[in-house]
Amino acid sequence: MNKHASKSNRPRLSTGLGFVFVSSLVMVTAVDPYSGLLASAATVQSFDIDQIEYQQLKVVPLASNSFDRGEFELVDGANAVKLIVKNAPIPDSGTAKDYALQTVTSKGWEFTQFSCLVKLWERESNWRWNATNKSSGAYGIPQSLPASKMASAGSDWRTNPETQIKWGIGYIDGRYGSPCAALAHSDEHNWY
Repeated sequence: MNKHASKSNRPRLSTGLGFVFVSSLVMVTAVDPYSGLLASAATVQSFDIDQIEYQQLKVVPLASNSFDRGEFELVDGANAVKLIVKNAPIPDSGTAKDYALQTVTSKGWEFTQFSCLVKLWERESNWRWNATNKSSGAYGIPQSLPASKMASAGSDWRTNPETQIKWGIGYIDGRYGSPCAALAHSDEHNWY
């Protein structure tokens, strides 16, 4: 008999525990746990939308030896375009990318602009000084069209990556204001 009595108490016990659990959940939503008061409209904070100050986010590159991990988000200009760009690795000394980084920083641009430039020119020419677009005739690292425009940066524009980079960064600065703005245009229109 004892056996049957314990079995019949189990459903009552689980029903009782369920009732306590559900009641506890209801009470937590009805009572402000931090003040001990019942939750009401008087305890809820409200804000006038005109008085809200929005936080500004500034992207600051980390002072580190390696930038090959991580990403940043850039919103630039009146017609803000969202860009997700991986931080470019620091280039090897004496390479075309190293020269480009020196040129970017000499303009006062941050490392994020260099990362945008790397992504843009990897797409355009994969940083090859002799890259030629067969259909349009665009040439070089920045894919100048016509190619002879780069002569304004030096007579060795056909074979010198530094001359091409100098011209390309000048073109980007004059037309778009920054490499990230040029990349945003390229993302939208498939050319820059």
